[in-house]
Amino acid sequence: MPATQLLDLGRFEIKLGSYAIGPATAVNNAMATAVAQDYRRGTASRMIPLGKEEIRSRVPSSDFFVSKKIDGEFTVLMFEEGVAYSINPGGTVRVGLPWLDEAAKALQAAGVSVARIAGELYVADERQRTRVHDVSTIARNPRTVEELNKLRFAPFDIIEIDGKPAAEHYADTFQTLESLFAKTDMVQPVPTEIVRDTAGIVRLFEKWVETEDAEGIVVRSDAAGLFKVKPRHTLDVVVVGFTESTDDRQGLLHDLLVAVMRADGTYHILTRVGGGFSEEQRRQLLSDLKDMVVASEYVEVNSDYVAYQMVRPKWIVEISCLDLISQTTRGGSVNRMVIDFDAEKGYQVVRRLPLASVISPQFIRRREDKQSHPEDVRIAQVSDRVEVAQIDADAKSFKLPVTEVLRREVFTKSLKGATMVRKFVLMKTNKENVSDDYPAYVVHYTDFSPNRSDPLQRDVVISSSLEQIEQLYARMKDENVKKGWVRV
Repeated sequence: MPATQLLDLGRFEIKLGSYAIGPATAVNNAMATAVAQDYRRGTASRMIPLGKEEIRSRVPSSDFFVSKKIDGEFTVLMFEEGVAYSINPGGTVRVGLPWLDEAAKALQAAGVSVARIAGELYVADERQRTRVHDVSTIARNPRTVEELNKLRFAPFDIIEIDGKPAAEHYADTFQTLESLFAKTDMVQPVPTEIVRDTAGIVRLFEKWVETEDAEGIVVRSDAAGLFKVKPRHTLDVVVVGFTESTDDRQGLLHDLLVAVMRADGTYHILTRVGGGFSEEQRRQLLSDLKDMVVASEYVEVNSDYVAYQMVRPKWIVEISCLDLISQTTRGGSVNRMVIDFDAEKGYQVVRRLPLASVISPQFIRRREDKQSHPEDVRIAQVSDRVEVAQIDADAKSFKLPVTEVLRREVFTKSLKGATMVRKFVLMKTNKENVSDDYPAYVVHYTDFSPNRSDPLQRDVVISSSLEQIEQLYARMKDENVKKGWVRV
């Protein structure tokens, strides 16, 4: 690992040779994770997802930079003090990778002091298309140096170089990227071509996606905007709920709530589907679904805040979508509710587990040849395309990691014959990687004073940083343990 005051080497875990990974707190720069998160969030808000059939109708006339979309992990190359490291929106920091060493040499040679460069971490394999799963497999537990050498970085944008943001025009940005990494092997800008019309976009989509099996293309134009074009995927899902349209469209289906099945037979809520129906289908489907309504302790509402009426998990429908995304813009998992069905009791809540967000879902047809069975509406339809944690867990018996008590202190004080108690507990939940519902660290403060009108008071503070939570713990204790208090 590189020796530098920039990195707290004690917080890194060595994986192989000089390659190590650490949390965001291993970098002595509190804004490092925010750089990755803010870029990803900003790009996601501006990027318009499209299918091939929408290119000519929805993309305005302009000149375009069209890039091949690499199926990997979004990450940011950080360079300062002569050291290169990478950080993703989830706060995972990587050092000592061969491509990072190569990037550092190239940036130094170009006279760059500080750089923040957005790109895709991917696995290079000339024999087949690799996916983000392959990145995770090698990055988490590399077996050989040869495997590490397969990890490559494809930059596609500049966030900042030497205190200056990216150029106003993308042509200048991409030219800078090509210049910086002209002599590198493991760091190469994403394959990009300039086209003058939408026909050129279609041509590259057919070449890279339909012929060469790329994930998709990204279309950039300073004038027209930012677009992501991907082939539509189809999924077979089970209908678990519906809502009816309101006002002048009453009597028509508004949308469906659909799920996939886990291996344990539970239903994992996937998405809502409101597009792709004809008017006649909306009328007929609504009429039939009303006869299938069952009880449910699980409640969800649609975009108009109308509660779904839950139905027997009998209908299988085929839907299409442009993309499946298994991480939030902050790098956390996309958690969806798992429910169980009983013919007499209806639906019961099980728990939330990671799944994915579905981009632009559209109804295609009923699948009367399929049944509500883990094989026909299998969750693997999602996990085959994106990485999903706890995919094989039995949702009904799945146990969360045990919380660890790091510190516990109790203080007492006698006043007017009564004993007052103040207790401080610092806990590590060990659940932060399971669900965004759980913080990494918690301080729980209890204040019991029997002579007070409200004798029992509590306070809770949370953090994702051990260093920060220890500071909060110390501050809370200093504020509440004064003269006269005795530690038990």
